[in-house]
Amino acid sequence: MQELGKLEDLPQHYRDELQALNLVPLWPSLRGVLPPGVPARQTRPTCWAYQDIKPLLLQAGELTPIEKAERRVLVLANPGHGLEKMQASAAIYLGMQLLLPGEWAPSHRHTPNAVRMVVEGEGAWTTVDGEKCPMQRGDLILTPTGLWHEHGHDGTAPVVWLDVLDLPLVYYMEASYHINGDRQHTHTGRGDRQHVRAGVAPTRVFERSHKAYPVLRYPWAETRASLLSLAADDPALECVQVTYINPETGHDAENILGFYALMLRPGQSLRLPARSPAQVFHLIEGAVQARITDSTFRLAEADTCCVPGYEAVTLTNLHAAQPAFVFMADESPLHRKLGVYENRG
Repeated sequence: MQELGKLEDLPQHYRDELQALNLVPLWPSLRGVLPPGVPARQTRPTCWAYQDIKPLLLQAGELTPIEKAERRVLVLANPGHGLEKMQASAAIYLGMQLLLPGEWAPSHRHTPNAVRMVVEGEGAWTTVDGEKCPMQRGDLILTPTGLWHEHGHDGTAPVVWLDVLDLPLVYYMEASYHINGDRQHTHTGRGDRQHVRAGVAPTRVFERSHKAYPVLRYPWAETRASLLSLAADDPALECVQVTYINPETGHDAENILGFYALMLRPGQSLRLPARSPAQVFHLIEGAVQARITDSTFRLAEADTCCVPGYEAVTLTNLHAAQPAFVFMADESPLHRKLGVYENRG
């Protein structure tokens, strides 16, 4: 490959003139922004163990009242991006959020899309656009861009959930902001009850639904049952996985990040191909080993790991007699919209 000129090859007076006019020569940096074959990636394979996070999260509950925190979160930051960037990948933000009994996290809305994957605890709820969604372990709850949402807790023990947002992308676009609001007035009806069975959706005879997101809560009990049914119906199926979708359009549940649930059969080892989007794996049930190039992580329940794009991943269920269940998030919808999605096998 032809060697390109370096910045130091240019006379200092020429560089000074360029700088004074806010000009930059491309050729010394061309290979940095357009490397051969594979993109340059700051995202590193990284794992966060819940047994390490939980004590510090509970301590945060003692140190900082909800009134001073608004959202009491420990961010899962990828060291490849620098901890100050508070991002797991180029487009994914992760955070573990704690809500204690009797607390209320004030209503607000913001431009980044968010989802909540409930890690543990009972009695908490999230109200999104007036729809009150109970929070139980493994449930996925959407808080899409621009919708009012708040969190409350009527139970007796701490509740923890994993936040997944497209905040890094929206912030990079200089489009990230929030607006505070008052307590929401809840309405009757929930999307997860209207769309409770696969293959059918409410018939809009007299009027169309005006909801861009007809389902805000995806109960884990239903998702888990779908995976078990899928596995039982096709014993030869290698990848037992479902996608969280908008049931009235068939599109991804949100428009930037994709969300999935994967079941590994007892003792199964599954190789997921190298694809362009970065991925996140969060273990809901079981024990799983994740191997990414030169990194190997052993995931216990509620552990989370991040994988850069263009890297194959091998997941192995470490239990010989029980299935394992994994929640996944990735940047696929964004890559497809931009036309840069690749599956390299």
